[in-house]
Amino acid sequence: MVSKENKARVVIISDLHLGTYGCQAAKLLKYLNQIQPETLILNGDIIDIWNFRKSYFPDTHMEVVRRILKLVSLGTNVYYITGNHDEALRKYAVFHMGSFHLLNKLILELDGKKYWIFHGDVFDSFNKGWTKILARMGGWGYDLLIMLNRFINVFLESIGKEKMSFSKRVKSSVKRALKWITDFEETAADLAMEQGFDYVVCGHIHQPQLKTIEKKRKRVIYMNSGDWVENLTALEYKDGQWSVHRYHQPGEKEQKEVQETFEKLRSKKFPAEWSFSFKSKKSEDGNEPFDATSLLRDILATNVKSVQL
Repeated sequence: MVSKENKARVVIISDLHLGTYGCQAAKLLKYLNQIQPETLILNGDIIDIWNFRKSYFPDTHMEVVRRILKLVSLGTNVYYITGNHDEALRKYAVFHMGSFHLLNKLILELDGKKYWIFHGDVFDSFNKGWTKILARMGGWGYDLLIMLNRFINVFLESIGKEKMSFSKRVKSSVKRALKWITDFEETAADLAMEQGFDYVVCGHIHQPQLKTIEKKRKRVIYMNSGDWVENLTALEYKDGQWSVHRYHQPGEKEQKEVQETFEKLRSKKFPAEWSFSFKSKKSEDGNEPFDATSLLRDILATNVKSVQL
């Protein structure tokens, strides 16, 4: 049932990772049932095709897909932008069927402002050290970490204690991780300012954000929709203003899903190759030389859709 309070006109979500143990599908479904926007933008890593080998796609994950299709049937314009975990779909872009659109990038005009929307994995081409880390995080080790975290948080919430995030603590303790996030944001902003966009919108790094970045008398608003693995966030445009919506609504279905999935994970044999080094073999800091020209060529290549709302 659509919430009377949530009248968001445009909603952007990303990094759902449907088909993995980390996806918090029960909470995502509750959120999707509360909204009926004019435009819903799915900014990459929606269905985690990388991890289909795990043969895991429970009913709650399928219900999320059904809800998105229901929104399409109700007239919501749904733009599915491909990410790295669903990159297999890129060969089918650009594809349109009614109000459903499959794209690699999207240029959007909204209330006189110009938006550049893409997942953000294109930036991995110059930071391969951290690309390897993120790829491994998509495997069994990250799933186990997230499920242990969720199991503990269900207990903490039941006794009225504040939730905690294991992976955030790991990231915040590694200076290079923080630098990588900052570099990602600044690179996206620099390219957007150079191309004359008012807003640049990404996903990929699981770090929800909404901030203004200014350089050399130019400015752009950088936004990141976060994820539905840990942060449970969405970008919402309502009454001419953007905000980061953070979902908070624990329930019995979520607790049951966590317990059932945790039992499945306990019975699995995890591969030894989880472990990896934080140091890249390429150079001391792990960074590849950044070629802005080739990056721009990739981002501004074909399969970019321009839409005016």
